[in-house]
Amino acid sequence: MGEEILKKLEDAARAYDEVACAALAEEAIKTGVDPMKATNVLTKAMEDIGEAFSRGDLFLPELIGAGSAMKAAMTPLNEEIAKEGLHKKGIGTAVIGTVLGDIHSIGKDMVSTLLIATGFTVHDLGIDVKAEQFIAAIKKHDADILAMSALLTTTAKEQQVVMEALNQEGLRQKVKVMVGGGAIDESFAKSIGADGYAATAPEASVLAKKLIGEE
Repeated sequence: MGEEILKKLEDAARAYDEVACAALAEEAIKTGVDPMKATNVLTKAMEDIGEAFSRGDLFLPELIGAGSAMKAAMTPLNEEIAKEGLHKKGIGTAVIGTVLGDIHSIGKDMVSTLLIATGFTVHDLGIDVKAEQFIAAIKKHDADILAMSALLTTTAKEQQVVMEALNQEGLRQKVKVMVGGGAIDESFAKSIGADGYAATAPEASVLAKKLIGEE
């Protein structure tokens, strides 16, 4: 029974079926399936999807759909993992969000999806995120990586605001900062003191691993 549910969950993830993934995750929990096994199945599916996207075999709609499906399943699974006192082994923890005043999410969602596929535990704060929200999340989750996105030139300066807040809170040396988005380039990243810049989501996942010494 358990293996059957896990196979269905994997198939649903590969089909980008958000509703089915959420339902199957709930069913897995109710029938006593190890939530860590379910998480591993989803992670493997996302790794394959991420690699296919990097090769150009899959495109943006598929990547976004896969990310939404995985998040839908991981919400109940993470709750069960916490309840059982289990520990997910990942290569690191990342906090990600689009900065204050900016409501663009596609690029951020792509990066979030590929970071999960790479093996990171990701806490996505969404869009229009204030500096104090980034700070609170870094403290709460003991993050290794902070990833910020800004698509607009008018909101790019908010990344500098967050960098200043990190310094003020004494967190700058504890977290690696990577930035991206349509309004950002390498020179801007250097000017605000970020640890790295990535122009695309696949590049961001590689950069994140490099920043924590995994590649």
